[in-house]
Amino acid sequence: MRTVNPDWLVPQWPAPGHVHAVCTTRAGGTSSAPYNSLNLGDHVGDRSQDVAANRAILQQVIEAQPVFLSQVHGTHVEWLSDQTAHGTQADGCITDQPGLACTIMVADCLPVLFTNAPGSLVAAAHAGWRSLAGEQGDGILERIFERFSALAPVDSAQEAIKIIAWLGPCIGPDKFEVGDEVRDAFAAHDPAALAMFRPQGAGKWLANLAGLARLRLAALGVTQIYGNDGSSPWCTVSNSSRFFSYRRDGVSGRMAACIWRD
Repeated sequence: MRTVNPDWLVPQWPAPGHVHAVCTTRAGGTSSAPYNSLNLGDHVGDRSQDVAANRAILQQVIEAQPVFLSQVHGTHVEWLSDQTAHGTQADGCITDQPGLACTIMVADCLPVLFTNAPGSLVAAAHAGWRSLAGEQGDGILERIFERFSALAPVDSAQEAIKIIAWLGPCIGPDKFEVGDEVRDAFAAHDPAALAMFRPQGAGKWLANLAGLARLRLAALGVTQIYGNDGSSPWCTVSNSSRFFSYRRDGVSGRMAACIWRD
């Protein structure tokens, strides 16, 4: 990986040395307002030539091939190969192939990056509330965990499924107003999730998206969870000069969280 823009986020976590990760911010690109400047989304109204230039910048910096998905707030996890096309419909991806970057685009939803103790697998998840909640407690994080467990080498399965997770920036717990249906979707699976919602009156709640993700990961037995702790510096809505935010701006660019292995 080349020198990263100082405004970008590089996870501080105990990943193996051959596993690399980064989360972009608004900085370092070519797009004009309101997409200024490093918009990586090709579906938000930005000029296609600027998006292409920005994606080329990302690829040059990470020295790996990012694969951009078509994210639909679902729970499908795609296995990435060098044949996987940009625009493949999925909200999570996983690979063991060196030089191929699992990539998630965000502008308020939570990106979650994963590797395992040996660094044999890397994965990324797009964890908006729908993908995170899933159906009957089976959401995008559970699907990623299942894939890690299934792909762990037989001779070292216990070690291989020790997953390390990093949570990137997302809409913060003071800005994410939701209705009863969101609270109910999480509480039906885990009553502990109720602690992640603060009442706003008239069936409205402030939800802690990163906190909900941490609960789900902990329930899976993941103990090494890093990154977004729900504090203000991680909030996409509150930090307008650094992060894109669809909820704040309506028309917005997209950041990318990427993880890959040498």
